[in-house]
Amino acid sequence: MKKQRAFLKWAGGKYGLVEDIKRHLPPARKLVEPFIGAGSVFLNTDYDQYLLADINPDLINLYNLLKTDPETYIAESKRWFCAENNRKEVYLDIRAQFNDTDNVMYRSLAFLYMNRFGFNGLCRYNKKGGFNVPFGSYKKPYFPEAELEFFSEKAKKATFVCEGYSETFSRARKGCVVYCDPPYAPLSTTANFTSYSGNGFSLDDQAALADIAEKAAMERDIPVLISNHDTTLTRRLYHGADLSVVKVKRTISSKGSGRNKVNELLALFHAEKNQQHSSLVSAEQASADSQSSKGAN
Repeated sequence: MKKQRAFLKWAGGKYGLVEDIKRHLPPARKLVEPFIGAGSVFLNTDYDQYLLADINPDLINLYNLLKTDPETYIAESKRWFCAENNRKEVYLDIRAQFNDTDNVMYRSLAFLYMNRFGFNGLCRYNKKGGFNVPFGSYKKPYFPEAELEFFSEKAKKATFVCEGYSETFSRARKGCVVYCDPPYAPLSTTANFTSYSGNGFSLDDQAALADIAEKAAMERDIPVLISNHDTTLTRRLYHGADLSVVKVKRTISSKGSGRNKVNELLALFHAEKNQQHSSLVSAEQASADSQSSKGAN
């Protein structure tokens, strides 16, 4: 299977990590992704079905348009990729119109345009929900026609929904595998540089996601793979999972020197691991009870 790029530029995109992720995903009939992002894992796997979710309605609306009417969407979006539109004042005008309309087609066309003509492919909204990424000043932004066509064809096997991760987990059934690529836990207190959907992903969210993942594996026999930064916090959160470490390059930075390699964790929660963990805890408890009983005698 030829490796396929997403049509969107994406901070934290998983194109460079796809092979590692595929190696750790257990076999299943359906792949469930509560954080679809640009879709690199979806595009480079071969499950019978996909349930793909995100809390960003602009992203999900675009994907559904591309699934249901790809010819119209691709033809219209191609017209936006012209020299006339590669000027700061035009970009800012389109951004302002995007923030002032509820028209799904216009917002979906503008979303792709701003992704390619805006700075560094960032997707960022202010607290009022306004898209606020500045103009990128690129010589000739690339129109990803082949990538759009590939996505639209693959989308026939997928259902796209706009919802939070807990709702997506509730849809998963035995026979599914879940892959989670949440907004990453910060490496430092200054590292959280985006406000992706207008809502932050807090440390409480990180803990809640780990809890839901472990319960899905232990109580419902649904394996869950999570990727995140390798930090003391994430290792504590994922203590009930099989942990693997991979090195990846950061892909989004305002300075070239910031594109260094960092460690990432792949944490696999699955029933067998949790059963082993429970058995170990039970054995330790039994040993402690035995020692206590001897002491009492």
